[in-house]
Amino acid sequence: MSERGRDKDRPWQDPIVAEVRAARQKLLAQMGFDLHALCELLRSHQAAAGRHPVRRLPRPVEGSRTTPVGGAKHESL
Repeated sequence: MSERGRDKDRPWQDPIVAEVRAARQKLLAQMGFDLHALCELLRSHQAAAGRHPVRRLPRPVEGSRTTPVGGAKHESL
């Protein structure tokens, strides 16, 4: 990896990670640093988009005969 343009006294920063962190900080500041309020805002954006997250059954633990949480049954192949 090239050392060109890098300040040796500071670690390298990923610009994409920095942008995501700045966006997170901005959203939190808008919500008064209230995580619950931020989650509600994000849920309302998700609902307005009309898209639904994919939910999958948990993978069964090998050798386990228990039923996953929620009562769903896993069929063996």
